[in-house]
Amino acid sequence: MSLGVFLAVLGAAFLHALWNALIKVGSSKVGGMVILSITEIPIGLAIALSRPWPKAEVWPWVIAAGCTHFFYKSFLVFAYERGDLSRVYPIARGAAPMVVAIVGFFFLNDSITGHQYAGIITLGLGIALMARGVFSQAEDRKLLPLALGSACATATYTLIDGLGARVSGDAVAYVAWVFVADGLIFTTVSLLWRGTGIVPRDAKSWGLATFASAASYGSYAVAIWAMTFAPLAVVAALRETSILFAVLMGWLIFKERMTGEKALAAAVIVAGVILTRI
Repeated sequence: MSLGVFLAVLGAAFLHALWNALIKVGSSKVGGMVILSITEIPIGLAIALSRPWPKAEVWPWVIAAGCTHFFYKSFLVFAYERGDLSRVYPIARGAAPMVVAIVGFFFLNDSITGHQYAGIITLGLGIALMARGVFSQAEDRKLLPLALGSACATATYTLIDGLGARVSGDAVAYVAWVFVADGLIFTTVSLLWRGTGIVPRDAKSWGLATFASAASYGSYAVAIWAMTFAPLAVVAALRETSILFAVLMGWLIFKERMTGEKALAAAVIVAGVILTRI
């Protein structure tokens, strides 16, 4: 991997942590996510309409991915309403590859190597250590099932997207249509569920959420671009340094309490992710 690609992937990791931080900073987490979802639609359409029209068998995968993204976003915003960025993000992000690896072993005939087993064990230890901090520091324990719910949804849409992109034969178009479906489903369900009152009216909220949407797409686009120059597993592992960026943002920007245990747990989670992806 060249230095330029290496720095680009680190930038993508930073952008992923950044858009989560921007959702966390808003006065309404759900409202911010709705704005992000609204702005995903034109971004996805701009790319999707420049590509060949998908085959009929692709649409069920797109819709399934969009529905799963709804649960991912919902669990995530509810977790952020109850916990720190530096606590929620590592659990939500770190548990997902562990779930994918385990499900893949049992249902997709994927072979798991020795270091991947080590990675799964390391991930479990890191997440357990991070979860222990919730109890030892008297934080809202409801964040744990919500963060793990977000991780399970992430693992689910990862599997759906991986298979759906294969059916599509055009990963760029597939992901673009998923962006559109994701934006439409989350926005529609959220407005029907909670009403239009959840949408912030101030320019600051719209600006932050719109920037978060652009950062979300930019993070993914850079990662996909890097995968054309470097091994997929190496790029995927390096991108998970977003966990460390999120912990630093929580500490430096949100003034969240940073303990040695929390920092150690984040580092163990990153190490486990790297082991599962190399």
